[in-house]
Amino acid sequence: MRRHGDSYWHLHRAVVRDDEKFDHSTIRHWLQGTKAPRSVASMEVLGRVERRYRLPAGYFKAKLPHQTRSTSGYVLDDIAPAERRRLAWHLPDDFNTRPRQEQEEILEWVQRVIIRGSTDYRRFQAAAMKQRYAIRFPGIAYGQSDAADCHRNKYEEQDEDSTSFTDPDLRSGVIDAPPVLAMEMAELIRFKTATLTAFGLQRNGVWGEETASQKVEHLGLMFGALAAHPRGPVRGYGVPLQHLTFGLLVFPSIWDWYVQWRERRRGFYTAWEVDMLRISLALTRRETGWLRQHPRLGSRLRPIEGLITQADIDRACADWDDACDVYFKHASSRAREIQRVARVHRDPFEPIMPVLEAESPVGEYRKITEEILRLMPDERLYRRPAAEAARSFLMLRFGLHLGLRQKNLRQLMVCERGKLPRSERQLADMKRGEIRWSERDNGWEVLIPSVAFKNANSSYFGSKPFRLILPDLGGLYDHIEAYIDRHRRVLLGGAEDPGTFFVKTVKTTSKDASYDQNTFYEAWRLTIQRYGIYNPYTGRGAIPGLLPHGPHNVRDVLATHILKQTGSYEQASYAIQDTPDMVAHHYGRFLPQDKAALAARILNQVWEAA
Repeated sequence: MRRHGDSYWHLHRAVVRDDEKFDHSTIRHWLQGTKAPRSVASMEVLGRVERRYRLPAGYFKAKLPHQTRSTSGYVLDDIAPAERRRLAWHLPDDFNTRPRQEQEEILEWVQRVIIRGSTDYRRFQAAAMKQRYAIRFPGIAYGQSDAADCHRNKYEEQDEDSTSFTDPDLRSGVIDAPPVLAMEMAELIRFKTATLTAFGLQRNGVWGEETASQKVEHLGLMFGALAAHPRGPVRGYGVPLQHLTFGLLVFPSIWDWYVQWRERRRGFYTAWEVDMLRISLALTRRETGWLRQHPRLGSRLRPIEGLITQADIDRACADWDDACDVYFKHASSRAREIQRVARVHRDPFEPIMPVLEAESPVGEYRKITEEILRLMPDERLYRRPAAEAARSFLMLRFGLHLGLRQKNLRQLMVCERGKLPRSERQLADMKRGEIRWSERDNGWEVLIPSVAFKNANSSYFGSKPFRLILPDLGGLYDHIEAYIDRHRRVLLGGAEDPGTFFVKTVKTTSKDASYDQNTFYEAWRLTIQRYGIYNPYTGRGAIPGLLPHGPHNVRDVLATHILKQTGSYEQASYAIQDTPDMVAHHYGRFLPQDKAALAARILNQVWEAA
């Protein structure tokens, strides 16, 4: 303005039309820095100023102190306020002035690609979420609060472990288990999780908290399907709630109905049904099966028309061991039959395919962290958004350096520089890791005892802790120290400190700053939506073709990157604390063309030397 001899009054007259309600004082506030353009109308005026001074489009917007702040004033009358707020992040500034057809095209793309993530599995999942049928066991489900029971996130289907078989309807039901069934479930969980087996009982293997929680959910789905009304949307069997008991699980007819019901519901069998049958095999196994060691469950059985008769019940009660033997033989055969025809329900690589197909998957995924830094808000003016951006950056950077499962990453404790770190024994008792400053190595160290890992007994650990010095690359140490010193405190907002490195933004509606499985997944997914997915309408986002996903996919990125560079499943397993066999079956996407390219790179060196 000084260069062109403009006052804010002259500039206002030059760029604002007479019929527009845009006060000249707004430009004065922009000059003074007390306000920044945010509305659709302000962005339009900003564009006119650029054209007046012959500056490139977006010149001023690139200098805004909070570039990722959603623009206000979009005309979205037919959309609910909550969804409108989500959409505002991803709409271009000139959305209101575009033709109606183009507006609909933009909205459809944003909702399909960024908000929902358009895969076949997502569409099935969204439909399944509308039909609630699972039975809950309040107070028994490990690792989840009652609030999580009611509001389970619909996108977490495979976040804890890509080898787990999870269903989109888990915990979506609102029916509490009847007292007798709840008591039986509590006995089963106590049997499988207790440190020492109860006198007179035998068992094979112990469930950890995550496994116990998963089994409670899966069995709750089965009982919920049996109890659901046959003429309702779920089309269950209609068994009265008071007749539900674990004793039903020794009858082949019950299991045959359930796995066939699931096949009708989805259209094909999956590994999920095989996993459920394996649970039943463990429950009825000779000597160690929990069901086999509790014949008294037969006294609670009642006939179910079309499934079990009184004669079936009498025969089972007369010889419970024989009933378990008959079922064990039947289930073993069924599991093999279903495994032969089972199909993959979802491709876990689909959301990150553009990354995995890149020559350097880690380098491609790293672009998201660079996009976060490029759009980082000015901390002096926007402390909380800056803190949230710093947290998003470190989530992804830690994921790329450590290759941890979601649980280990979100439960990582923090020890500030200069303070006494927790001992390995303390961390083992907590089953958590810690990030702390190492004076010996002069760097930030991550130490996690082996017992904190899901695969603690894997040959990878050999009962030794996981220890890694984070590299000071790309200014990582500066970002870690800024987060610990300033940003983390802003996010806590005076709430009780859970001691974890990553904390939620504490708001008035909730004073809990610790992440759980759902909220951590959502935080990662939101980061991908805002910074990862390239939006052709706004120009923001790092990677074209990317879809929303959770933290577990970063393990696929690491394993695939090392496979492409070395061809070694063993070296790839080192990056994600697992075994070569697990990488080959679940994590690495190493296609024939990748193998051929790796071999050609080595062979071509001969010709290059010549």
